[in-house]
Amino acid sequence: MTDIIVSLSGELIEHGHRLVQRVYYEDTDFSGLVYHARYLHFLERGRTDYLRCLGCEQSALLTADEEGLVFVVHRMEIDFKTPARMDDVLTITTITEKAGGAKMVLNQEIRRGETLLVAAKVIIAVINAKGRPRRLPETVAEKFLK
Repeated sequence: MTDIIVSLSGELIEHGHRLVQRVYYEDTDFSGLVYHARYLHFLERGRTDYLRCLGCEQSALLTADEEGLVFVVHRMEIDFKTPARMDDVLTITTITEKAGGAKMVLNQEIRRGETLLVAAKVIIAVINAKGRPRRLPETVAEKFLK
């Protein structure tokens, strides 16, 4: 059963993660192209499954210590290059650029085969359960930098 879960969550690659997703009807607009806001969903799935593959599930991090550990998107830059269509198979890649202090910087791409569809730089703020900035624990930062 673990093999199925790992494949559903993608796979770890050097300094990052890769996830494969299919485009469904619900992801498209009236033109048959992926609606621009849906790319945020694909990017979020990539980041969430990256954490899962690292053994850092978000619900567990919230209660891992007295302070709690939460990741929130602070800033995102997105370049939409070319659209995806229904039934396309997309690869979402997430690469860690920085993990330390009270932030992480992740570079994400969505590709259809070799074609780059979306490139995003995501700055993640690290906060505690009360919404205050906190330092990323060294043990967690190391996982992102492997």
